[in-house]
Amino acid sequence: MSRPRIVIVGAGFAGYRTAQTLSRLARGRADITLLNPTDYFLYLPLLPQVAAGILEPRRVTVSLSGTLPHVKLVLGESDRIDLDARQVHYTGPEGEGGTLDYDRLVLAAGSVNKLLPIPGVAEHAHGFRGLPEALYLRDHVTRQVELATASDDPKRCAARCTFVVVGAGYTGTEVAAHGQLFTDAQVDKHPMRTGMRPRWLLLDIADRVLPELDERLSRTADTVLRERGVDVRMGTSVKEATHDGVLLTDGEFVDTHTLVWCVGVRPDPLAESLGLPLERGRLLVDAHLQVPGRPEVFACGDAAAVPDLEKPGSYTPMTAQHAWRQGKVCAHNIAASFGDGRRRAYRHKDMGFVVDLGGVKAAANPLGVNLSGVAAGAVTRGYHLAAMPGNRVRVAADWFLDAVLPRQAVQLGLVRSWSVPLDTASPELARVPARGRPAVTPPPGQPAPGPDVAPGPVRRTDRPTEGDS
Repeated sequence: MSRPRIVIVGAGFAGYRTAQTLSRLARGRADITLLNPTDYFLYLPLLPQVAAGILEPRRVTVSLSGTLPHVKLVLGESDRIDLDARQVHYTGPEGEGGTLDYDRLVLAAGSVNKLLPIPGVAEHAHGFRGLPEALYLRDHVTRQVELATASDDPKRCAARCTFVVVGAGYTGTEVAAHGQLFTDAQVDKHPMRTGMRPRWLLLDIADRVLPELDERLSRTADTVLRERGVDVRMGTSVKEATHDGVLLTDGEFVDTHTLVWCVGVRPDPLAESLGLPLERGRLLVDAHLQVPGRPEVFACGDAAAVPDLEKPGSYTPMTAQHAWRQGKVCAHNIAASFGDGRRRAYRHKDMGFVVDLGGVKAAANPLGVNLSGVAAGAVTRGYHLAAMPGNRVRVAADWFLDAVLPRQAVQLGLVRSWSVPLDTASPELARVPARGRPAVTPPPGQPAPGPDVAPGPVRRTDRPTEGDS
C-alpha cells in the first residue's frame, strides 16, 4: 500500500504547526509536503522590532528545512487547486510551474493586507505583513530623518519627520510605539538634529486604541503612546492619500512622506478561488477543520472560518494564537482520518494577550491578570521567547545588546518602494525582476530602473517617494 500524500499550502502559524505536529505523529509513514513562497516561518509578532532596528531580520525567521527535517519543502506559490483531480498547481521562485498530488490537503495560506476604497491608498501606502515591508520601513524612516537633517526648508523637514500609521490594532499600535522610540533615538544627542522633533500619528475610526482588547489594556497602551509623544487620534482616518501627504476625515491635511497601512487583514485570495462556501472570504469549515463535502480538504488559520464553540454562532478571529492552536488540531485530525487516533473539535481557552510597546513598556493580561509597565514588558518578552519555535538565544542576545548599545540607524537600500506594493497577494515576497521577463515600463514620473533592479510585476501606478528612486 502506498504511503498517504499530504500537502500543506502555507507555512505561517497554522501551516507550520500542522507540519510540525503531523511529522511527529506520522513517524515516517506519510509523505508530507509543505508548499510555501519562502524557506522560513516568520514570527510576525516581533516584526515591529525589526522595523525599529532592535532585531535583525533573520532573528524572527525559522528555517523550515532545518526544523522540519521529515517534511519535503517546495518553494512556490499556489496558482490553482483542482479539487476533483486532487492536485495543487504552483509557480516556483524562478517562474517554473509544478503540480503536487495529494490524498489530504491543508489550506493554511494565511492572509494579506486589507484594502479599502480610499483614493491614493493603494498607490502611496505600504502594509506591514512581511519581512520586505519591515525592512523597507526601517530604511525609509531612517532615510527620511537623514534627508530632513540636510534640508534647509522647515516645512519639508517637518513633512519628512511626520509618520502616519493607520489602524490602532495590535500591529499599528506596536509600529507607532516602536517607531517613535526609533526616530527619537536618531534625533537625540545628535548636534546636527537639534530642534528636530519626529512626529508619529496613529489613526483609527474606532473610539479607542486596541478596540478588540479589554479597556484596561487599551488605556495602558493609550497612556504610553501619548506620554511618548505619539499623536493618537481616534475616530479619524484617511480620506485621501497623495504624494505629498494625507487628507484626514476631519478635514486636516498632513504633510508626510510616510503612510503605514495597518487596518487589518483579509484572507489569502486562494481561498476564494476554490469556489467553495465562504464567510467573508474565509473558507467555511466544521469544528474539526474539514471542508463540508470535501473530507480530504482541511483548512486552518486566517484562511479558514472556524466555528467558535465558546461563542456559538460566531467564528474564531484571525489571530496567530488561534492559527497556532488550530494547526495542532488539524494535524491530529488528519492522522485520525488515516486511522491513527481520534478526531478532535477545535475548542480554545483564552490565555490572554500581550502588546509590546517598546522599551520596557507593554500591556498584557496573562490568564486574565492585567499588567502594565516593566512587569508587562517582562511577561511579553517571556511569552514571545516561549512561543518562538527557534532562534530564542539570538533574539534574547539582540534584546540585551539593544539595552546596552545604541542602535545602528543605517539604510541598506535593499528593498525599494515599488518592491512592496500594498495590493499584493504575497506580502512575504519583495517584487524583483526575474530572468527572461520582458522589460517593465516604469510608472509616470519614475526614472527607468538600472540594470540590477526593476519594479517587477506589481500593480502599482505611483512614483516612489522622493529619496526612494
